[in-house]
Amino acid sequence: MADQNTLTFTDANFDTDVLPSDLPVLVDVWSEGCGACRQLAPLINVVASEYAGKAKVGKLDALSNLNLAMQYQVRALPTLLIFKAGSVVSQRTGVLDKEALRKWIDSHL
Repeated sequence: MADQNTLTFTDANFDTDVLPSDLPVLVDVWSEGCGACRQLAPLINVVASEYAGKAKVGKLDALSNLNLAMQYQVRALPTLLIFKAGSVVSQRTGVLDKEALRKWIDSHL
């Protein structure tokens, strides 16, 4: 479940919405059947609103977008990726609390 600031990334739009972005991009790689992903989802929506204009924040369903999940070597869910200038600059796996997530994002702004 995404809010108005949380983007949806897919195999089809990744090359246009994530890679060329002038802003850092936080990608939450998730799956519907993942309990930890469901736990993290509300926090992703909060940071999407808080960082609007400073960073892009979106979700990528791993099962519906297997090509990207394999390309970025996602081995566990949820996996969080931060992209800058078309490349992954940082990666985290698992659930982060709000303070840790903000600190991690801030370190890449």
